Amino acid sequence: MTHTTLAEEYQRGTLFFDAQDFAGAARILAGVVAEEPRNLAARLLLARAYFHSAQLHHAETELRTVLAQDPVEPYAHMVLARTLERQNRLEEAGTHRRQAAALTGGEPAMP
Repeated sequence: MTHTTLAEEYQRGTLFFDAQDFAGAARILAGVVAEEPRNLAARLLLARAYFHSAQLHHAETELRTVLAQDPVEPYAHMVLARTLERQNRLEEAGTHRRQAAALTGGEPAMP
């Protein structure tokens, strides 16, 4: 039986994400985040995987955790804005959209 490292699991999750298997990526990345909860790159990619697989509640939870650890992360504000918009929470989304714009001098791109 092979033993994979967290870095290998993160890379595997990234491959699933890049292949647009967002639910698969989320399953893999959730394990990485569980093992390394302060890894903001893994948590942000997990949030994006949740967003793209329409698991909006999970995406929101992960994004709020990212912002609790790094309140000036503009991309997290932008993805949270989009997540809230998809839930028709437009006023709350506008706050995060404005925050992202203020941090970047414009809106960060959302792939």
